[in-house]
Order: sequence, then C-alpha cells, then structure tokens
Amino acid sequence: MSGTGPGCVLFVDDEEHLRLAAEQSLRLADLDVILCDRAEAALERLGPDFAGVLVTDIRMPGMDGLSLMRAALAREPDLPVILVTGHGDVDLAVQSMREGAYDFLEKPYAPARLTESVNRALEKRRLTLENLALRAAAGAASGSDPISARLAGQSAVMRALRDRLRAVAATEADVLIEGATGTGKEAAARALHEASARAARPFVQVNCAALPEGLIESELFGHEPGAFPGATRQRYGRFEHARGGTVFLDEIDSLPLALQAKLLHAVQNRQVTRLGSNEAVDLDVRFVAASKRDLEAAAASGEFRADLLYRLNVVTIRVPGLDERREDIPLLFLRLVAEAAARTGREPPEVADALLADLSSRPWPGHVRELRNAAERHVLGLEPAAPAPETDQSLAARMAAHEKALISAALAAHGGSVKATYEALGLSRKALYEKMQRHGLDRMDYRQD
Repeated sequence: MSGTGPGCVLFVDDEEHLRLAAEQSLRLADLDVILCDRAEAALERLGPDFAGVLVTDIRMPGMDGLSLMRAALAREPDLPVILVTGHGDVDLAVQSMREGAYDFLEKPYAPARLTESVNRALEKRRLTLENLALRAAAGAASGSDPISARLAGQSAVMRALRDRLRAVAATEADVLIEGATGTGKEAAARALHEASARAARPFVQVNCAALPEGLIESELFGHEPGAFPGATRQRYGRFEHARGGTVFLDEIDSLPLALQAKLLHAVQNRQVTRLGSNEAVDLDVRFVAASKRDLEAAAASGEFRADLLYRLNVVTIRVPGLDERREDIPLLFLRLVAEAAARTGREPPEVADALLADLSSRPWPGHVRELRNAAERHVLGLEPAAPAPETDQSLAARMAAHEKALISAALAAHGGSVKATYEALGLSRKALYEKMQRHGLDRMDYRQD
C-alpha cells in the first residue's frame, strides 16, 4: 500500500520498539502508518502526494526532528507536524510550536494521547485539503482541470496518463493517441484540448471511418461554387472551422491512402486549398489523431503513409484498457451508474459488493464503452452484464483474482473504510491488511470524499 493519502501517519523514531508500539496503537485506531528509522528516509516520503501527518522524535542521529520539521514545512506549510520529546526537550518543543509544529508529546506518552493528537491533526489536515479540493473543483468547473474530470481512475496507469496529458497540453505539439476501441481516446483528445491554450476555440471531430469517400475532400478542405455538381455555394471545410482550435482525426487508420497524401500537406504546411480553388488558406490548428491499430505496423506494411505518421506522432499517448486497470472498475462503475441515473432522471440504484466484485473480475473487451452500457442496464433494472466466460487461468490464479476483485469492490462500496470492509467480508483487521498488501490495494484509492 502506498499509504500517502488522507489518514496516513508518517512516524519517525530511531528506536525500533517505539516505532512498533506506535504502529500498533495507530493501526488499532484504523489509521495507515509509515515507519521510518531516520529523518532522511522520512523526508523522501514527503512528496507532493503526501496528504497525512508527520510524527517525529526530536533526538535522532543524523538529521534531527526539528530539522526534519523545518524541511517538511518548507515543502508544505500546512502539514501538521507532531514532535515527540524527552523530558529535557519540552522547552525546545514549545519553541518549535512557534515555528509551525502542530503539537508535541512528552515521553513516555499513553497510546491514547498519541491517537488523540494524531486524529486532531488529521482532522485539521482534512479540512485544509477539502478547502484546497473545493478551490480545485471550482477551477475544474471553469475548465482548468478537465483532464481529471474526463479521465477518472486511481490506478498507476491512469495517473501516468493524466500526467502525460497535462505535460503535452502545455505545448503545441501534434499528438497521436493509440488504444483499443472503447478505451476513451476521444475523452483523452477532448481533455487535451480543454487543458490547452486553445480551449476557448473549436474542437472539431472528424470520424475518418464515417466520411463517404467521395465527399472526404470537401468535408475536410471545403469547396468553391461549381467545384463539382451540386456545389452551389462556397463551403468551409472542417479544418477551417477549427481555426485557433483542435482538429481531432478519429480512426485515422481508415483514411484512404490517396487522402493521406493531401492530409500530409495540410499537417506539414498548415494550409488547405478548397476544391475548385487555387488559393491556399492558412490554418492555425493543432492536429490530434487517434487509431485503434498500430500505425507503425501499418506503415511498415504499406497501409499507412510513414511520412504522415511521423508528422502526427510528434507525441504518442496510449490509453490503457480496463484489463490494465482493474482496480479502477468498482469506482468507475459507480460513477457511470450515477451519470446514467442523472441522464434518465432516476435515483441511482444500490450496487451490491458482490456485483462490483463480479464486474471487476470479468473481461471487458469493449473497455469503458462496454462498462458504460452495463451501468445503463443496471440503472434500467436489467442485468448489467452477461455471465463471465471461463478462462484458461489456473484455479489458484482465478481464486486470487476473485479475492482481489471482492476486496476491491468492498473497499469501493464502503468508501475506503477498512473497518467497514473487514466487517462486511468477515475478516480480521490483520487478515484484511495482509490481503490488501498481497494484492497491491490501497484504501486511500477508494475514498469518495
């Protein structure tokens, strides 16, 4: 477990028996704990994602607790820091509170005193983070963080995807988005546009597979009156409509080779020439293309122009399938159920733990699109999915996958509460922690606040 989310306690002491005693007390209070035997190791844990509190002894070899506190507060001024002091250090601890320490504990302290101080610090931390989240949500509502809004999921691959999109959005580079059908390539393209400096300008989507072959040039580049029978007036093409914005070329792998040459000219020169005209029109657009096929392989086999590929894939982004982020399925399904209920004007129905576990363990060849359909069926009172087919996995592998899915679903259903989860599953706290560690599950990824 990563143990960097809300409710996490980073406990630092060079004496092992004190670390273990503190861990036992804090875990009994349903808190996640990270133990460090030196300040330097703790400082490495205090990254931008750390949302818990720091408890540290003052007297330690190497960097002492006060130096650790100052370094931590320099990174995060709102971080609650609780100092653990010996009898002779009380005056020092009081002085340190003027420098930003939240509280101090004098050795020997009762376990209840530790948990009380930590819980108060965590409540302060929670309120601070909620205020920050509210401000971030307000910014997202105004379009400042559409990437998180459009691409949900706490798995490592989704976090990496969002980070990469944010980095690319700040540039003007053309982008190729790869991924299987239904994974969310369009959502990634829209998020990229909305997070860019072009967000206020048009996002023009072109489904290359749906355009009639005889009309593709006119649709993309436009035409002049008389350019062909039936062309009675001037028409701007899709590319001109996107001036200042983004052109999203979906399913670009289906574009005929003859049109790929003309598209190459538009991408390379940022110009189009309407049918029936000799005048080039300058374009101010960003091109984002999407393909479900491996275009490198298509180019190697002559089915796609290599020169066009190299123009479009200045940056390549891959959207993962659901099979690569199964831990996201429970919360994603709950979110899709809420969205479907809102669209149909219904109350969101209950979703049983067993259903979430079943959905998490079954294959989803249609990825998010298929899961969205299952959510809509569930809202309509229908079976959300057909029975899962048998797999070729060994019995042990299938049992492990089912156990992981069941625990993940229970955590999602109970908002990440360990206590509610082990009670619902009929496990002891220790057994649940061991299973979560074995399957790489972190309760903080299931928090819904």
